Amino acid sequence: MTGHSPAPAGPDEPVLVRREGRAGHLRLNRPRALNALNHAMVRALATALASWEQDDEVATVVLTGAGERGLCAGGDIRGIHEDVTGGGGAASAAFWRDEYRLNARIARFPKPYVAVMDGVVMGGGVGVSAHGDVRVVTERSRVAMPETGIGFVPDVGGTWLLSRAPGELGTHLALTASPVGAGDALLCGLADHFVPADLLDSFVGSLAEREAEEAVRRYAEPAPGGKLEGQRGWIDACYAADSVEEILRRLRDHGSREAKEAAVTIETRSPTALKVTLESLRRARRLDSLESTLEQEFRVSAATLSSPDFAEGVRAQIIDKDRTPRWSPASLPEVSATDVERHFAPAPAELSGQT
Repeated sequence: MTGHSPAPAGPDEPVLVRREGRAGHLRLNRPRALNALNHAMVRALATALASWEQDDEVATVVLTGAGERGLCAGGDIRGIHEDVTGGGGAASAAFWRDEYRLNARIARFPKPYVAVMDGVVMGGGVGVSAHGDVRVVTERSRVAMPETGIGFVPDVGGTWLLSRAPGELGTHLALTASPVGAGDALLCGLADHFVPADLLDSFVGSLAEREAEEAVRRYAEPAPGGKLEGQRGWIDACYAADSVEEILRRLRDHGSREAKEAAVTIETRSPTALKVTLESLRRARRLDSLESTLEQEFRVSAATLSSPDFAEGVRAQIIDKDRTPRWSPASLPEVSATDVERHFAPAPAELSGQT
């Protein structure tokens, strides 16, 4: 069946939609905000995918980001902060609902979905790229789920991806919120192929006529070595613990410099977010689908709307940039099991329900 492709977007639209040969191109187009996702962008992406799924003239979908800095820095945190502090968070919950549905649509899209993960790819940027089936990184890639640094918890299917990384690598990345380069993104299952940045234009252009697999064979190269493979010993041993407190104890007591540095980093994160993140990862390991994990993440995200740490983390890191968040509770022992469990209670409007 041949459908009707969406009309090309104007140059000022937040998502540029166009066709080139047999490739449908989606270009995130807020370069001054490092292509941070807002609700309009999520809707535009979903509309284009729904159309191209039925269009026989579109063989491949390609996601890229405008500007020189990266694909996408995540969700529009400033906008969410304004909604949470001034409007109670209803708009943010609606945004997350549509965003997570988009993540699931990308994962089950029936045609090759090629995500060019060049430069910064964080949070929501991971959600619109790492669930695709052809995920390309470059030597400039910096991939992260940075949520614990702003009092939030990995979402957009991030707990599904990280809980399935080898050993405890995903736990390390989630708790520290640390970015990784191309080699480690490949190791952790966040990407599939390495294409040097100076070959990206040729690679993307070739998709107008070539099948995605053929383009990958032509342009992909071995990735530069990462750092995490050589650190698996202490990472797997320390992060296998059942509590954040025990993880920190093991990291501090371990002889390696990297383990102690990880402990120092984790200690700066929101205590509540750390405990909820660890529980989210452990539960995600037992879930059987991305969709069920996104359901869990929606419950957790909705619960953070009533937590002081999310607004405080965004204030400290993004708004005032003083980098000194005042977490509440301020320490891990003060975060009770009840505090953690409430994040997993059914949300007022579940993800699978009607909007």
